Amino acid sequence: MTAPSSSDRNQKRADDRRKIIRLLAFFTSILTLLVVLYSLKPTRQESLATAHAVNSAAHSNAPSQATGTTDAAAGATNAAAGNLPTRELLSSERLIQEAAPRKQDIDIQSWKTPKGAKVMFVEADEVPMLDVRLVFNAGAARDDKLPGLAAITNSLLDEGTPSANVDEIARQLESIGASIGLGSYRDMAIISLRTLTDPAYLDKALALLYDVSAHPSFPAESLSRIRQQMLVGLEAEKQRPEATLNRVFYSVLYAGHPYGIPPSGTPESLKAITASDIAAFHSRYYVASNLVIAITGAIDREKANQIASAIDNALPQGEPAPALPVPKGATASQEIRLPFASSQTHIVVGGLSVDRRTPDWAALYVGNEILGGGGFASRLNQIIRQDNGLAYSVYSSISPMAQAGPFTMGLQTSNETADQALALVNSTFKKFIAEGPTEQELEATKKNILGGLPLSTANNRAIVDQLGAMAFYDLPLDYLKTLPEKIAAVTLADVRNAFAKDIASHAQITLMVGGRAVPTIPASRAAAHSHSQEPKAP
Repeated sequence: MTAPSSSDRNQKRADDRRKIIRLLAFFTSILTLLVVLYSLKPTRQESLATAHAVNSAAHSNAPSQATGTTDAAAGATNAAAGNLPTRELLSSERLIQEAAPRKQDIDIQSWKTPKGAKVMFVEADEVPMLDVRLVFNAGAARDDKLPGLAAITNSLLDEGTPSANVDEIARQLESIGASIGLGSYRDMAIISLRTLTDPAYLDKALALLYDVSAHPSFPAESLSRIRQQMLVGLEAEKQRPEATLNRVFYSVLYAGHPYGIPPSGTPESLKAITASDIAAFHSRYYVASNLVIAITGAIDREKANQIASAIDNALPQGEPAPALPVPKGATASQEIRLPFASSQTHIVVGGLSVDRRTPDWAALYVGNEILGGGGFASRLNQIIRQDNGLAYSVYSSISPMAQAGPFTMGLQTSNETADQALALVNSTFKKFIAEGPTEQELEATKKNILGGLPLSTANNRAIVDQLGAMAFYDLPLDYLKTLPEKIAAVTLADVRNAFAKDIASHAQITLMVGGRAVPTIPASRAAAHSHSQEPKAP
């Protein structure tokens, strides 16, 4: 065996230092947040006083001095308006069921910067923290002839700038309890910041965000390391049938379309990507006119505008990315079976669905929850798992994107029952398209969805996620407010019509990965093979 070179040892030590610094930054952020939250905790006396007031109101039947009505009558009125204390709301299941769907009443402010960036801002002063999310139209769909270019560019953003190397960036974030996150997807690339709003921390954190976004240096050492990590990841995917399933499904459904480009690249493309390719991609797509700025936290509009303006000034104006072409999808239904050395077969059935701006979203959302998106209570789960015991879990999903995203139904089952499970998936889907849901399924699902919607804006991070997506996909400012009403208004006919028009009208692809069992190792030889490598996929 060849001994590691000096450069390899130095590289390993540098990687270890970075991991340690990032772990320290993470734990410091958590500790800082806990201290802040504890400082906001009410005293025991305040808590007892509040509890006593709620308890008294919930149990009092005396007439109201102001209106002459009883508290019980006022309670019914207030429940419908969503104004009752939590304890009183939970005291009556009837009031909960009869209450009108509550709007997600968030005050969203929106404007554009001089260079064309869209800004979405929500003031939230409950906790002295700030979340900033930069969403660039710079996902894998922009990779063109170099799959993986968007992902590797995004991964390198916090690896160094002209003013700080990767270790210095990590140390500065650790010292102020802030964090910067990166993400690359098919449609978009993301840079996010979370920090305290105390100026002693905020100003330094924002300066790092501006620097990382606008002036990454793409160091050669980091490029080599991240390229190697991505190549290792591609090798690891060969051992995972679900990764093969996902990659092949997208390549077939979106053949010839940018959505068919594998976001993590190919061995050939990753090896071909150069520093100049990365710099050119950043210069083209990480520009103000191609950007959404989402801001949520304990700052006012004036401060939010200052932050947006600083980001706008740091970036070149550039040009917005052109609209993606409309995908054609599969021209005819087809079934593809790929052998894989495993005892389980992974199955996905699906085709094109809708883009994110569809007016049918509420009906599709409700219908998909009934079909397979609602977990244990869904039709697919009832038939595949509970009635026939063929799979531990089964799902359906609609994933709208800038252009038509995929509709999928999927599961994994033993090789011996794969054909039976597939037949049940297809028959369940066919019946759902023909007949739609029952009235009982519809009402139960709508109540379940409406009960969970507030969680989508339950904290700053959830809000900034929503703001970024709304602006990126050009959804109206009142989207979050009107969605509960639209869901509550969905009818049986709405679900049937939406699925017939947007789902069943497209050819479906069936992809099965598996069907070749893992070779059995005799018990007498099991110990000798306990550390051997799993068989690779062909």
